[in-house]
Order: sequence, then structure tokens, then C-alpha cells
Amino acid sequence: MNEIALTEEKNPAITDTDNLTPARIVEALDAYIIGQKAAKRSVAIAMRNRWRRQQVPEHLRDEIAPKNIILIGPTGVGKTEISRRLAKLADAPFIKVEASKFTEVGYVGRDVESMIRDLTEIGVSMVKVKEEEAVAEKALSLAEDRVLDALLPPGRTSSPVLDGSIDMVGSGDAGSTREKLRTLLRKGKLDKREVEIEMTEKPKGMVMDMFSGTGMEDVGNNFRDMMAAFIPKQTRRRKMTVKEALETMATEEAQRLVDMERVGRSAVSLVENSGIVFLDEIDKVAARSGGKGPDVSREGVQRDLLPIVEGSTVTTKYGPVKTDHILFIAAGAFHICRPSDLIPELQGRFPIRVTLDSLEKEDFIRILTEPQNRLPLQYAALLETEGLSLEFTEDAIEEIAAIAEDVNRRTENIGARRLHTLMERLLEDPLFDGPDVKEKNIFVDAVYVREKLSELKSDEDLSRFIL
Repeated sequence: MNEIALTEEKNPAITDTDNLTPARIVEALDAYIIGQKAAKRSVAIAMRNRWRRQQVPEHLRDEIAPKNIILIGPTGVGKTEISRRLAKLADAPFIKVEASKFTEVGYVGRDVESMIRDLTEIGVSMVKVKEEEAVAEKALSLAEDRVLDALLPPGRTSSPVLDGSIDMVGSGDAGSTREKLRTLLRKGKLDKREVEIEMTEKPKGMVMDMFSGTGMEDVGNNFRDMMAAFIPKQTRRRKMTVKEALETMATEEAQRLVDMERVGRSAVSLVENSGIVFLDEIDKVAARSGGKGPDVSREGVQRDLLPIVEGSTVTTKYGPVKTDHILFIAAGAFHICRPSDLIPELQGRFPIRVTLDSLEKEDFIRILTEPQNRLPLQYAALLETEGLSLEFTEDAIEEIAAIAEDVNRRTENIGARRLHTLMERLLEDPLFDGPDVKEKNIFVDAVYVREKLSELKSDEDLSRFIL
């Protein structure tokens, strides 16, 4: 019997957005998601159309609206993962929100506009990281100066922190001694020395959190920002190693060097042109019959979502954000209702509908053997930390796939997530006994799989509760 290889493969990374052709997007998605070609093609085309829109004449650019997508399929078939990986490929701001968390205006729940504010915060974080990377070299130099000031205060030729060991860099005036210390600092020879550094602390206190709570997220955030502007920054001295001080100071200096106004403007532009909102459980807000009871609230949520998806302006603390060209990808199982049960106006804003296939045995086999983040590789890496070696045979993989398909068919169909429950049950003993066992080689074949899972598979009641 051949063993399943558990070695890592190279990721087909795409570094230039100009090279994000539909074919290459699908190829990159194939490294993590098995099957679902129709869904991959649709999101790849939608992503490429965003790049194409940037190339057309400016007078036509604003007229080209994004083609939003509804992904229809049971849980665990790859709807969320396709969207998440797509955003990662394009280095675009991405947020996943559950439509059922929003409620009609006047009911308890989150305001639909909050998802755009949250997406903008994500965009700000992304831009800020890039800006900090751009000034990292200058920040490190400034951090070195602050650490050297602590090691050798200005005007002194000896360091009280080094307890007389300044002799190791030789004698001389303060300038030459400082440069010799800088050389030692860069070589890491002072990393374990302790130094006392003055740190800036954010203001704390209950007053900063008094307005934070469900339904008032934005009021709370704005109030905290306003109060932070009035409360003076506090500093305190902390002892740490030179290495820790250098890292901490470099981070603090990088944050000071970044122009947050420019970051905010760039983030707003990034969100408006590249943002992706994944609206999960869209079927949960579809009205199913006659507008009675909770269906009234469901329709209200749809009507609140409509202007956001259709294109409106949302006020954020970084400025107004237009949603006209944000890509919305909705998803739902639609077991009880259909996409046609959504209000007509909202249906019209999702012109592309793709049905994802339920997973069968062959799909489970590919999920366990092909993706770069496949489960057998993850468990092998986990057990390797305990000095254990984990090996799967081909017939073991086939047996796991067959059981997953069978249990999904007889109980609730949870797609690829069934593999997580099966693998956890299958490897429960080595995961628990790993640190103490003497036998370091774990060999999983079809016999082993049947011994561990056959009872659960045959007993439908047990399968429902355990698998």
C-alpha cells in the first residue's frame, strides 16, 4: 500500500494584480479548494472585471457597476473559503458578516452600515501595515538612538547600565563611545542587557468604554477617540532587555512616523475600489410566506441592505465611503426558501447566481490529499511537535472519505467540516497520549480507521450526536 505524501508544496502566489487573470485566479484557488469550478470561474471573472474597470476611460469608469454574486449550496462546500482566498490573492480588504445578525431599524441588533465601517477599519489596518513597513528602516534608526540614550546618557563617556563593562568597546569621548555601542547593539552583543525605557501608554479607564455595547459600536468608538484627544498621554518607565526595548521602540517610532490622515484617505480609496463584503446566511433573512411574524423583520433587513448593496455613502471617522463599487458576495444554503424569495430589488443587485455541488467520496479524497493545508498534513505537523510520526495509507484516506460521505447522507450534510469531526475522533488517542507514548510511529490504514469509526458509523444515533 502506498503512503500519502505529507510534504508541503509551493503556493502559486500572484504578486502583481496585473497578472490576476481569471485562469490564474482559478489556479490559485485550486491549491486550497477542491472542485466548485463554476463558483471559481464566477468570482475570477468578477475580480478581473474590477481590474478592467480601472483601465477604461474615466468618464465610463463610474458607470460600470460590480456584478455581485450569490453562492448557493450547503454548508462546508467552500463558499466562505472561496471568497476569503479571493480577497487574499487580490490583497483586498475583506469582511465576512452574517446577514442574520442585522435587524430592521427599530429592532435590537446591528446597523447594516456598521459592516462598511468595519471594512474601512480593516482597510486602514492594511494600509497602516504597509506604511509602517515603508518607514521601518528609519524607525529602527530612531529606536537605536533611544536605546543608546538609555545605555549611554548624553554627555557621559561611561554607561551605568553596563556596570563598568564599557571597557569592552574601548575608551574615548562620548561620540566615539556611542558609535562603538551602536556597533555592539547591531551585532546583538547587548541583547540580554537590561535597560530602563520610558514608554507611552494609552489612557485607560471606565470612561473610555462607557458607551461601548451592542447597537452602539460606532458611538462608542467615536467617543473613545474624542476622549483620547483630550486626555494627555501617560508615560512610565519599564525595565526590559535591550532586544525587547529595540523592538518595542521600533514599533512605537514607526507608528509616530506614519501619517494617519494619509492612511485614512488611502484606506477609503482602497475599500471603495477593492473591498469585498461576504454576506453569509442571506437565506436566513428571506421572507418565506405572507409577511407574518418574524418575516416582517427579515424583509426589513433586506430593505436596509438594499441601499448599501445598490450604492450609497456611509459616514466613517476616516471620511465618507461610497459602496457603489464594493463587491458583495452573498451565500446561503437555501434549503427552506429560494433566492426568488428575496425582495425583487435585492435580487436585481445580485445578477450572478452559482450553485455549488455537494461533496461526494471522490471530493473528500481530493480534499484529504491535494490542498496545501490538507488535514492529514496539519495533524502530522501537530503530532510532530511531540516527536511522533503520522502516516496515512491510500486505503485509509478512501475509508475516511467513504465514512464522511455516508454520515453526511444519513444525518445533516455539513460538507467538508465532517472531515474535521472524523479526524479528531480518529486521532483522539495519539492526540491525548502523545507526550507519554513510547511508540513514536503512528500508522493509519483502513483497518485502523474501521476500528475507530465503525461503531459510530453503524449507529445512526451516535453519529448524530458525536459525528
